[in-house]
Amino acid sequence: MIKDAKAGLPWLALAALGVVFGDIGTSPLYTLSACLTVLSMPATPAHLLGVISLILWTLILVVAVKYAWFVMRADEHGEGGIMVITALASRGQPEGSRMRWAILALGLLGASLFYGDGAVTPAISVLSALQGMEVASARLTPLVVPLSVGIIVGLFWIQRRGTAAISRFFGPAMLAWFLILLVSGVIWVAQAPSVIRAFDPWLGLHILVAHGAGGLTILGAVVLAVTGAEALYADLGHFGTRPIRLAWYFVVFPALACNYLGQGALLILHPAAAQNPFFNMFPAWATIPMVLVSGIATVIASQSIITGAYSATRQASMLGYLPRLTIRHTSASERGQIYLPGLNWILMIAVILIILAFRSSDALSFAYGTAVTGTMLFTTILVFFVARQDWRWPLWKAGLFSGFFVFLDGVFFGANLLKFVAGGWVPVAIGLAVFTLMSTWRRGRTLLIQALSPESLSIPDFLEMIATSTVNRVPGTAVFLTVRVGGIPHTLLHNLKHNKVLHERVVILTIQFESTPRIAPTERMTIRDYGKGLYSLTARYGFMEHPDIPGLLEGAPLPFPWNRADTTYFISRQHLLPKPGGALALWRQRLFAVMLKASATAIDFFHLPANQVMELGDIVELPDRLRKPPIDP
Repeated sequence: MIKDAKAGLPWLALAALGVVFGDIGTSPLYTLSACLTVLSMPATPAHLLGVISLILWTLILVVAVKYAWFVMRADEHGEGGIMVITALASRGQPEGSRMRWAILALGLLGASLFYGDGAVTPAISVLSALQGMEVASARLTPLVVPLSVGIIVGLFWIQRRGTAAISRFFGPAMLAWFLILLVSGVIWVAQAPSVIRAFDPWLGLHILVAHGAGGLTILGAVVLAVTGAEALYADLGHFGTRPIRLAWYFVVFPALACNYLGQGALLILHPAAAQNPFFNMFPAWATIPMVLVSGIATVIASQSIITGAYSATRQASMLGYLPRLTIRHTSASERGQIYLPGLNWILMIAVILIILAFRSSDALSFAYGTAVTGTMLFTTILVFFVARQDWRWPLWKAGLFSGFFVFLDGVFFGANLLKFVAGGWVPVAIGLAVFTLMSTWRRGRTLLIQALSPESLSIPDFLEMIATSTVNRVPGTAVFLTVRVGGIPHTLLHNLKHNKVLHERVVILTIQFESTPRIAPTERMTIRDYGKGLYSLTARYGFMEHPDIPGLLEGAPLPFPWNRADTTYFISRQHLLPKPGGALALWRQRLFAVMLKASATAIDFFHLPANQVMELGDIVELPDRLRKPPIDP
């Protein structure tokens, strides 16, 4: 993690600018323009002040108060994110309870909607930056979409090579960007200082009341100003609370506020600039250079979203909501620098299709916000449970804070639902598709484990069986991977049945992923010696960690001499036969079978030496019902 480096607070805050604030930092490119697009009346000074007031107070309440002060307190050993807060909120609920199920479902929905946001963010950011060329010359308009697609292809193409070499420049680049926002805004505010009145919240409330139901439409565009706010919490583990807050309060918020005020001042003096107020803030000679600068800023913002999608997907996989994935580490020094090939190309195709479908940032603004506000709403609800259980807040205090922000997020979410038909369905559809995949994998995996874990043969029964039979023992160590603690894995029974041998030392290894980011080394493993050369080893990992089984065994205090070279690893590969009826619908069984087949092999996932692995296959059918009520969606 970056915060582990021996760096001072200012340097960590600088690094946070390039990772945490890329998305929200590029929102001035399109937010005010989108607000004016949905405004049904002329952009008079009164209307401009009202809209900018709504933008400023949305930044203050949602980012400065809710996320920077309230939500960021819900950390787990310094880590944050939707998965973390879901684990914290569900921890105090009884297994199998409806409340636990509801909390997990909310968290899973919030995580799923993140992918909808991840597909739209690069599209709207890059389009809005390149649309600055239209201000320079209308003849450049046909180039906007092709160049946007080209930038997206290049951005996703370099992911496989890693971004460690260039990420060190993200912080300084974004600092320069925020300085440009600040200075350009101050220049125009100095020419129309009356725009500072936009800090009066009553101006924003007045425009909402004056527009009636249309005020919700304006809020649906205003919320674009805070897209990316969830990154403050999601990237908490990379930098820590203080650097993120320092960057927000002293750099990001002043720059954003001044730039929005500056755009308002520009439009008060030159109403004709309403088509693209951001780029019209600059003189004609600076338009193309600003297109290049804003292009760099939007690439950085898109990179942050892509990296976040990688991390969220890995966490979901570790927690059992997605199958094992092929994960490649692109940096020898940074654990967070990973590359997921399958997700990378799927996300790239989705972004390109969105660009080709909407073709402009104004049109795409109708698709933006639904997923973001949904995630914000679910996060606020989950914080209520954390406040009650972990912070020990009384009901009135937790209800007061959470209730206010649930109302606020609910209003924004409802406002964005008004854009559902015009494009808001896109991120929602992506999120629901991801939710279906996650919930299907979770339930299917639970049923599969039940089918592969017969309760008839325990470890004591197995020891008694081999004691009364003539089984050939061969030199070496056999490691059998299983998900069940206290039972005999299928691979061990299959090997004994078909090969009729048992190794001198047999280790039943269970890897458990906990709903906590990391496990202390002292709590990593539990070893038990059953005698007759049979051992069980349970290793616990957090969802931010990645297991390396040979490395684990090499450093473990094993009760027998272990040699890396004479160890054989036994793994199983299941092939599912879908059948009508049962605890899982037939179409979900087929979906689960496809996901099972696409799952990364244990060799790659656990870093096993391929020439020391024996893979045994199982053809299974899912049981008709769960033995006990499901606790997860």
